[in-house]
Amino acid sequence: MANLPASIEIKEEGPREGFQYEKGQIPTQRKIELIDALSQTGLRHIATVSFVDPRRVPGMADAEAVVNGMTPNPDVTYSALALNKRGLERALATGRVRVGGAILLVTTEAFVKINLNRSKAEQLAAQPAMIQLLKEHHLPIESIGIMAAFGCNYEGPVTTRCVLDLISDALGVAAEHDLTIRRINLADTMGWATPLQIKRLVGAVQDRFPEIEVMLHLHDTRGMGIANAFAGLEMGVRRFDAAVAGLGGCPFAHNKGAAGNVCTEDLVFMCEEMGVETGVDLDALIECAILAEDVVGHPLPGSVKIGGSLRRLREKLVPAA
Repeated sequence: MANLPASIEIKEEGPREGFQYEKGQIPTQRKIELIDALSQTGLRHIATVSFVDPRRVPGMADAEAVVNGMTPNPDVTYSALALNKRGLERALATGRVRVGGAILLVTTEAFVKINLNRSKAEQLAAQPAMIQLLKEHHLPIESIGIMAAFGCNYEGPVTTRCVLDLISDALGVAAEHDLTIRRINLADTMGWATPLQIKRLVGAVQDRFPEIEVMLHLHDTRGMGIANAFAGLEMGVRRFDAAVAGLGGCPFAHNKGAAGNVCTEDLVFMCEEMGVETGVDLDALIECAILAEDVVGHPLPGSVKIGGSLRRLREKLVPAA
């Protein structure tokens, strides 16, 4: 087996991606309840809301109320997504969330049009204005995000060459604005990836851009999320996005089964069993997964919230020496 990293960092995406994907309206206070509970698990980064047009994403209409109602844990970074000037201004006005500075590109014309209402060229051309706005507010821009990096439900497979070219385009923009890019986030937005594809694309990116760390944002649409995470671990990836209980999905993925990110407690369990540190209290996280299911009012796909922690089971079965 390849050498696994000694530890990983998890960005919890459940509240943001989960609540924007749910069809029914989730009460604001219940969203806050889940965020506050997640804040006590050892997670160090929680993505809370998206500041987007509520006409397109009704589940985020109460973004300000959610952010202003949280009880912040000083050990946790709370972030929000903002894709344009208006969203950034709304996020900054709260004074309570970090807005991620990233150069965000999309692999296919169809998906960037339906998701951001632009062409790929327009999305690239829009980056300097967003960078300038972030700089004006003294916000760092240290990452590149590539959406639909492994495949697209509208246009099909995405080539490694396409992803590498987009990263090169983004680095060109970064160089023009004297930015140092430290991370590349490869997003399997619509769940096309398999472990072999993970290894091929991550390996190609690592070979081409060895000085930049690769992150993974893995959706579990076809049940490959945890397997893909393991493949990423074998490639040395140590930063992952995940969603408690498997909450959420992409509302523009054109697929009824567009599941959320790889399940946080399942990822933590796998790492715990392999000796990879996460800093997360698995039992507390399982309680959050059960809470998340209660909040949305329907079953969620996570497995460990049902099966439980093997560590706890061992402690019950094996008498202390």
